[in-house]
Amino acid sequence: MSKLAKATLVSLFTIALFTALNFGQQNLEQSASAVNNDRMVPQFIVDPYWPQPLPNKWLLGRTIGIAVDERDHLYVVHRDQDAMFMSQELGLDLGRAECCSAAPPILEFDRDGNLINSWGGPGEGYTWPESNHGIDVAPNGDVWIGGNGSSDSHVLVFTREGQFVREIGYPGEPINSNSTTSFGRVAEIAIDAKAGEAYLADGYGNKRVAVVDVATGAFKRYWGAYGNPPVDERVTYVPGEPLPQQFVGPVHCAEPSNDDLIYVCDRGADRIQVFRPDGTFVKEGQVAPQTLAGSTWDIAFSKDDDQEFIYVADGANFKVHVLDRESLEVLAEFGDGGRQPGLFFGTHSIVTDSLGNIYTTETYEGKRVQKFLNQGLKPLGTSRTGAPWPASELH
Repeated sequence: MSKLAKATLVSLFTIALFTALNFGQQNLEQSASAVNNDRMVPQFIVDPYWPQPLPNKWLLGRTIGIAVDERDHLYVVHRDQDAMFMSQELGLDLGRAECCSAAPPILEFDRDGNLINSWGGPGEGYTWPESNHGIDVAPNGDVWIGGNGSSDSHVLVFTREGQFVREIGYPGEPINSNSTTSFGRVAEIAIDAKAGEAYLADGYGNKRVAVVDVATGAFKRYWGAYGNPPVDERVTYVPGEPLPQQFVGPVHCAEPSNDDLIYVCDRGADRIQVFRPDGTFVKEGQVAPQTLAGSTWDIAFSKDDDQEFIYVADGANFKVHVLDRESLEVLAEFGDGGRQPGLFFGTHSIVTDSLGNIYTTETYEGKRVQKFLNQGLKPLGTSRTGAPWPASELH
């Protein structure tokens, strides 16, 4: 065989091999894409009629926390101070117009969105937070409230009717991430009913998770990022650089799962860190890691026994992300910036009820609560971003 023939044969073989490899790679990519698109994920549509209109010409201020009890009653905490509203909004209070007044800071709704109770504010024997932030309901019905104002170094506990139970910590204490007597602007509270413990995302001043006894309020333990002892010095997050060994903060949630893991929102680093209850670090993942205003504001788990999915309230990007809980991979998302139903401004807090429906709150000028109806598991390939409206209503 001549040299030219050999060279031609080698060239043809190389081209054939490259074509086969390329074809195989395309097939692999198409197969992976098909598998990904066939992955079943929960989908939702917004309920534009939840909750029912408030009575008494009441308005919500910055709506800063939400919790659900065993009856699927929703407890909402908002900031009712006059400074949270434009003067035109409080025309009734100021004697200038027919509407409106600030609603009491704690509102309780039934599952249909009817307001059935409201209470809260300064009283005898306790110091109401300078800036309400976070709420949860204990198995006995007690309501726990945090605060992220400059003097809010304590947590309050009330009955569901609003009767004062106890104050945990002392108001007005300085920031100290290693204190065992007070806190540092608690962002959120989550109660582990099995263990009888409350996890505090502590928070805006301190940079740690703190744990107290639900029955007595006694301080039990605390930890920082990666299980390290926390420090008060501020650290920064730069996308693409190694993640800080301390929480950037605010430490914005600390949620126990059914399988005894604690999921912590380090909002400023766009990350979720996972721990065992003793503070042993397990793993971490990031959500929208280029976000400089913080993406991980709050989380809730899906209601299946395995809690297969995590829902992340992202107040900077104005949406809700759906994550695989095991891998912390972002699978889908819904929402976008806007004021129509299903859109967000300052997506802040998130919970799920017993049917797997999602409820969100919005801070800043969002000032509302929204409900998203669980449509069950559907192929990921059918998932849509943007406003979660029925397809028939989108044009």
